[in-house]
Amino acid sequence: MPSFLRALLLGSMILMAHADDRVVFRFETVGDSRFAPEDHGPWPEEHVWLQNSAVVNRFIDAIEPLHPQLFVFNGDMIYGYNSDHAELDREYAYWRGMMSQLLAHQIYLLPVAGNHELELKSRNTFGHVVKHTVPASEDAWRASMGDLVLDTDLWHELTGMNVGAWDRNNTPTSSLDGIHSDQRQLTYSFDSGDIHIVVINTDPAGFDSSAPWHWLDQDLQSARQRGMKHLFVFGHKMAFPYEPERRPLILRGHESGLEVHPDVRDAFWHVIEANHATYFCGHEHVMHISQPWKNQGGTAWQVIVGSGGSPFSVRKSESDDPMDFMYAWADVQLFASGRVHIRILGFSSLTDPVHELKSWDLTP
Repeated sequence: MPSFLRALLLGSMILMAHADDRVVFRFETVGDSRFAPEDHGPWPEEHVWLQNSAVVNRFIDAIEPLHPQLFVFNGDMIYGYNSDHAELDREYAYWRGMMSQLLAHQIYLLPVAGNHELELKSRNTFGHVVKHTVPASEDAWRASMGDLVLDTDLWHELTGMNVGAWDRNNTPTSSLDGIHSDQRQLTYSFDSGDIHIVVINTDPAGFDSSAPWHWLDQDLQSARQRGMKHLFVFGHKMAFPYEPERRPLILRGHESGLEVHPDVRDAFWHVIEANHATYFCGHEHVMHISQPWKNQGGTAWQVIVGSGGSPFSVRKSESDDPMDFMYAWADVQLFASGRVHIRILGFSSLTDPVHELKSWDLTP
């Protein structure tokens, strides 16, 4: 067959495939909407509720017309850092009240625990502030968020899909990953269609800034054996921090992600790479997309979506990239053909229209 005919035939096949393709599952993900007591936003009430509710409501208004089945919030939805559970309940209730709009529009809400939900502050012998998760805060998380993790009937009602391989007790134990507190509804996984969704707690009591890589390796391998084609992992803390080029060396590494334990971080990322998974996270208040091991032949993506309304992590003096100062989220579409397309959508201010910042297809 002549080369031009071969090219024409190939092009026609590609066009036909895309013409017949349809979105079979869609989810949105972002994190980090909390304010601190010293922060001030466009609405005076945000100083009281410690929440950038103006930006959160803008996200909700923009997401609803996309009609996703799922919205994953990657932690730090409240200011937290509090042993007063009545105050925690108040902050959780306000956040859930805003997010109830999603449920009313047939979108399942899946929350991920962040360090603000789980950690408390104290001072060490040198007078420095340190943060550590305590089991009581993990219990408070389950009390406020456990009904969403996971209501299988509601999932089916809102997504039209069934849940498989869901076991509330399928979570790291003391025999794996140095974890000794109850991780139920903090680290877990389940299937839906040919999609495997994993949520990990990156701040378990006694081992802050870590990832349960032994457990995750077993979990992802089991999912692949069951025929799961799309593996998505959600956690709060990033494996690899984003450091703008002009950030002074003395300020680098201040975000305290998984790089606190480099051996654990590298083992975790090896699991992500080996299983062709994608990792969505937050903690840094920025939108940043990378393939951390690309120089070593790696193909896995880390998508930092900590751009949900908290004060930006990047200073104006450190970067000229407008994306570092955008309120942005990831829109992920899975097609019947197996193609996975990710778009980054966002806005720079409450009056700025939402527009696409970046898009790409995941490699199989």
